[in-house]
Amino acid sequence: MELKNRLVKTEVLLVPGVYDALSALIAEQAGFEALYLSGASIAYTLLGRSDVGLTTASEVVNTLAHITDRVKIPVIVDADTGFGNALNTQRTVRDFERAGASMIQLEDQTFPKRCGHLDGKSVISVVEMEGKLQAALDARHTSNTLILARTDALAVEGLDAAIDRAERYLACGVDAIFIEAVRTADQMHTVCQRFASRIPMLANMVEGGKTPVQSAKELGESGYKIVIFPGGTARAVSHTLQGYFSSLMQHQTTQPWQNQMLDFDGLNTLIGTSDLISLGKKYESN
Repeated sequence: MELKNRLVKTEVLLVPGVYDALSALIAEQAGFEALYLSGASIAYTLLGRSDVGLTTASEVVNTLAHITDRVKIPVIVDADTGFGNALNTQRTVRDFERAGASMIQLEDQTFPKRCGHLDGKSVISVVEMEGKLQAALDARHTSNTLILARTDALAVEGLDAAIDRAERYLACGVDAIFIEAVRTADQMHTVCQRFASRIPMLANMVEGGKTPVQSAKELGESGYKIVIFPGGTARAVSHTLQGYFSSLMQHQTTQPWQNQMLDFDGLNTLIGTSDLISLGKKYESN
């Protein structure tokens, strides 16, 4: 189903973060309807670095292309600041759209950006962001490729300024709004009261971040339409690997850990090895 059509439904959309084709495949098999490709998670997993603007557009495009080649469900993609000015943003949107993005998220931070739940952020002018959003809307080939406008102004200029920015971005014609790092349930209620009846609102759940973590059901009742848990996957995998490597170092074998991992056949079943081999035989010469 096109993401645009899914957002018309009344039910909240719960979207897990992924960072490569394998994590995307496992999420799809778990039954999720859409995925979120987090720029932070790409920085964590591809670079082993923090989300401070080090990831490049081409790294995101390559990761996205691998994911959309492997799964069928829509992918929401974090495009950070568009990786430059309005013209850079247009190129980013075209590249992401060709790679299969269903929704492209653009934010109003200065470059280099940083994780929305880190301190020390700064934002560009409203006018500059409006130009970048218009450039993004003009660049896409189809209106089925949705543009999500994110503002980080709350941490810099306060809630009222963030709401004013969101109004200006909505007026540009974007498809969804994301006010990042709201601090309290009351603030979440305020922004939903203002926007939820007019445009899909996205809530970002970061474990240990600035926004109170709630369930998708609770957030949907507040008015949010999209709920993402963007970095939870990388944090869960990191915790698991810490335990796995610690066990391997201590015991010099994986045997104590084998009830917590897939074996050879289990992994091959997950990734569909037998189907791939059968497909290859179809093209063998007789």
